Amino acid sequence: MKTDVTFPSAGLKLAGHLHTLDGEADGPRPAVVVGHPGGGVKEQTAGLYARRLAEHGFVALAFDAAHQGESEGVPRGLEDPAHRVEDIKAAVSFLTTREEVDPDRIGALGICASGGYVLPAAATDHRIRAVGTVSAVDIARQFRLGADGAQDPAVIQGMLDAAAAARTAEAHGEGVPSFQLFPDTAEQARALGGRHGFEGFEYYRTDRARHPRSATSLTWSSVDRMTTFDAFGFVDLIAPRPLLMIVGSEAVTSWMAVQAFQRARSPKELHWIDGASHVDLYDKEQYVGPAVSRLSDFFETHLAKTA
Repeated sequence: MKTDVTFPSAGLKLAGHLHTLDGEADGPRPAVVVGHPGGGVKEQTAGLYARRLAEHGFVALAFDAAHQGESEGVPRGLEDPAHRVEDIKAAVSFLTTREEVDPDRIGALGICASGGYVLPAAATDHRIRAVGTVSAVDIARQFRLGADGAQDPAVIQGMLDAAAAARTAEAHGEGVPSFQLFPDTAEQARALGGRHGFEGFEYYRTDRARHPRSATSLTWSSVDRMTTFDAFGFVDLIAPRPLLMIVGSEAVTSWMAVQAFQRARSPKELHWIDGASHVDLYDKEQYVGPAVSRLSDFFETHLAKTA
């Protein structure tokens, strides 16, 4: 069962879908907050994972980040890491108010960019009892270094030039400049970003998973906010709560999850899905199925009711 819900985050109203198992629950249930990838919305991969976790008996909340999807926030298309972290904490707060949720058994799952955001959120919010990620990236590393970690340093310098110019234009009343997230064609996406770029285009810009509220652009003022963010800086603070990071063996972004895992303290697990790319884990059943199975076992173990 999917219920439309709203809740506040730093003065903005966020829109979410609360996924629950049909029928009466046997008392309050464990719950999981599910964060979407950068540019995504709750109706895409976050909603898929939330629904699948609900089928395993969890209360699962997928929601749109502030400034995106159906959630409030102006300008539209702003990617603000600090607010994205706050959104996750706000989602936890919302779950603690729900009668179907056991407030002492709440976990968090982040996918792609949210896989980075969930780490600092959990590091300082002890209400999050267990942390899972799928295809986790640090949005700052991705912009500074590229998805594969080999980007020319001149690229981010050029983007920061554009971000600075955009802030000046906005100050002069010229609107909020933005940049396009994806090229116009699959061929352009492949030429610019290889397999990873093409798969992102295919997921977000074709009938595979296209959604009218999914972001097609971000504000230039997002860039300087993202560049100095560090999703992995305090990952060691999650322990002694458990961390599970799920990564595709073919994901060009896997180096970021490995870096985070190396910085984390036990208990921790890096779980590889053989043959999967970064985007394969968004929706392809041969990879999503094993990922959900491992996540379900993980959350069942670590969000178990204690005497």
